[in-house]
Amino acid sequence: MPIWRTAWQTIGCRGNARILRRMSTADDTTNPHDPFEPSDDLSRELDDLVDFANLEHEMNEAANTTPSGPYAGQSAGERKRMEPPVGRVASVVPGHFGDRLAVTEALASRGGGNAQPNRPLFVCLHGWGSDEDDLAGMMRYVAPYNDFVSLRAPLVLQEASSRGFAMQPGAYSWFHDAVPVGDDLDYDAYAAACAIDDWVTTNVDENRDVVPIGFSQGGTLAVELLRVHPQRYRAAISLSGFVAPGNVPETTPYDDILADLNIPVFYGYGELDTVLPKYMIYETIAWLEEHTWLTARGYRGLDHAVSMEEFSDLRQWLLDQDIASGII
Repeated sequence: MPIWRTAWQTIGCRGNARILRRMSTADDTTNPHDPFEPSDDLSRELDDLVDFANLEHEMNEAANTTPSGPYAGQSAGERKRMEPPVGRVASVVPGHFGDRLAVTEALASRGGGNAQPNRPLFVCLHGWGSDEDDLAGMMRYVAPYNDFVSLRAPLVLQEASSRGFAMQPGAYSWFHDAVPVGDDLDYDAYAAACAIDDWVTTNVDENRDVVPIGFSQGGTLAVELLRVHPQRYRAAISLSGFVAPGNVPETTPYDDILADLNIPVFYGYGELDTVLPKYMIYETIAWLEEHTWLTARGYRGLDHAVSMEEFSDLRQWLLDQDIASGII
């Protein structure tokens, strides 16, 4: 709706070589009663070395094993996306919850989003029924001296069309329903966040700080990006967003890691929101409190929308986090 890394570290121990060296000198300590059998002491040492070598092999195997999650590894250039899980058939937008998505349309600020390469880049994520123009206009109030890219959601509700001399913008969605819940939300949020993260990996310098900012569905995905790739994002901003419950284990590969990173998150919501039930807002705040460094602000009289008061609070928060200047 429109609004205006746990990695294995293996210690090399040449266990197999040590076993071979010991076996080559075994005739100095063999049992005199049986020249073909080593002594009891040597047998025990050989058993210990074999066990140690097996442990080393298992550790090396673990070091080369992909941890469960969206990537085969954490280092840039070595990531390999695992297929997102897919849920049931959707009834609002055709397809299945969790269908794999790809971001193909983006609107960038001046200089192709590279006018201020030393400052964090904002990735703007719109809500249900909107498009990439929606949050682009908001950024001049929030962080006018930072670059941004605004992404178009890949699910089409209505194609853009022309009426006479006027162009009717299209309507797009990240999810297969306006506000999916339960497992449906887990599947859709994970799939959309993976698509956005793939776009960031392909199009943004890996050394540049990135801050996702989104409204409604986009606010959900700003947080979901932290869950699929927590080390990549400097902070996140969720405006009237909601959090996926995490009932589907395959969609929450890095929640434990995220909780240890203390990533700053700004969450703003309307106290009179008629789209999100209050329990969803309270669940979102509780989850963010547990997994991030949260700043939450509720706005009296505000529905499912944003306000200038919220922009003012957000600018101050960006200044406090050294992300943007806070000056209009």
